Amino acid sequence: MRHRRVADLMTPNAVTVQRGTLFREIARLLDEYDITAVPVVDDDGRPVGVVSEADLLRRQLSKAGAANAEAIMTSPAVVARPEWSVVEAARTMEQRKVKRLPVIDDGGRLIGVISRSDLVQLFLRRDRAIQEEILEEVLTRTLGVAPSAVTVAVADGTVTLTGTLDRKSLVPIAVRLCENVDGVVEVIDRLTFERDDAARDGSVPDGAARPGRPAPEPG
Repeated sequence: MRHRRVADLMTPNAVTVQRGTLFREIARLLDEYDITAVPVVDDDGRPVGVVSEADLLRRQLSKAGAANAEAIMTSPAVVARPEWSVVEAARTMEQRKVKRLPVIDDGGRLIGVISRSDLVQLFLRRDRAIQEEILEEVLTRTLGVAPSAVTVAVADGTVTLTGTLDRKSLVPIAVRLCENVDGVVEVIDRLTFERDDAARDGSVPDGAARPGRPAPEPG
């Protein structure tokens, strides 16, 4: 089980400009391709900055004269690597307050762009795909739980887990792993367990009821 990588979601062959590209041309490209920012690359294809709609607006409001990308761009560019997980990309966007990241190869050359809208696609995964990943990867392969032991229902990204696990300690682990599956919005935990392995000897205390079972009659 793994999160999807930046390489899986990025847009290859990204629209770029060079340092000398003029203000009006940058504005035209943003409008034509319906994007909010564009990487600025050097002659070797390495990103040196990014020009966003906000950068254009700031320049316009300043009433300065005609400008090129080098004068407007935010630099240095905040970049991502293709092998990053989408979680790492999302965290970088949040920390650096940017909406898109140029993606570079080992040589520092631009190979694509990943944006917030690309990451949102994860939450549009089909419920069936999420269900299959939880059953096959989380429960069966990772936790060794028999598929018949737990029912996994998924509706609009909300996962409901119903069934009985062997040990109490597996319940929070199962929930946490399901929460980390791409596309999961929420996990509803309706799991019970056979054995409370928090007890020293692993037994159920006298007079206590196991989840889903009636307490013993007083004797």
